[in-house]
Amino acid sequence: MKNTNLPLKPILALLGLALFWGTNVAVVKIGTQDMAPLFMAGLRSLAASACLYLWMKAKKIDLFPSRAVTWHGLVVGLLFAAQFAFLYVGLQYTLASHMYIIIHTAPFFAALGAHFFLDGDRLTPWKSAGLVVAFSGVAALFFRDFGGFSLQTLSGDLMAMGAGIAWGATSVYLKKNLADRALPLQTLFYQLLFSGPPLLIMSLVLESPLVRAFSWVTAFSLFYQSIIIAFLSYLGWMTLIHRYPVSLIHAFSFFTPVFGVVLSGVLILGEVVNLQIVAALVLVSLGMVLVNRRPKVELVVTPKT
Repeated sequence: MKNTNLPLKPILALLGLALFWGTNVAVVKIGTQDMAPLFMAGLRSLAASACLYLWMKAKKIDLFPSRAVTWHGLVVGLLFAAQFAFLYVGLQYTLASHMYIIIHTAPFFAALGAHFFLDGDRLTPWKSAGLVVAFSGVAALFFRDFGGFSLQTLSGDLMAMGAGIAWGATSVYLKKNLADRALPLQTLFYQLLFSGPPLLIMSLVLESPLVRAFSWVTAFSLFYQSIIIAFLSYLGWMTLIHRYPVSLIHAFSFFTPVFGVVLSGVLILGEVVNLQIVAALVLVSLGMVLVNRRPKVELVVTPKT
């Protein structure tokens, strides 16, 4: 029987990734004060892919081992570009609270896709309940600022849903088509390399001006997003996706908005830890316990003859 729960080391790694991604929200906000969002995302992808290229060349790792791997890598890159295009453009048409909540439907789409397309990664009642509980924690975190749905926010809300679908689909697709054919370094290289040009093209079409100013703060934001997030943290994410069930890995992304609010609000702005934050952390943690619950092994009794 396959192991359907996560050991301690990947759990700690996922919590660390959620912590970094939570801080990235504030870093992105700082950077987009001087630079257009899609343009920054495109530069981030290309800068990180250049770092990966140099690393892989130094290690003598083949960049494109086969035509099939390259084509699958192209699909992963386009899905990744779609995720960020929906995210950044959608924020112009809906509330940030809507985006935070709706984009975190991604673990549901990842779990659903894994159930139908990946072997040994089935939805169980406990896993489904854990996803719902954890999602309710994210919803509770932003409930106060949520506001109502309306025709004015509909287009942005649909884009937020598109971002969540693209995020979940990216993980399922690469797990099915690249996990056994390519190394995590190669997979991440394709995701970044093939996502950069579409993001820059969309930026040229949709954004103006691309750069309003440039300072050391902007440079730090671009460095942090390119090296710390897109290069190092995404490599950790890819390694985990290659090794463990997609549905379990994705579920831990629910910690990202919680850590983001705690870091930006409590530690940076000096806000008080309120009941919403505590409730969100408890619900997300409880959800992860349920998602990662080891299923009972059924004993099959063979009758004596």
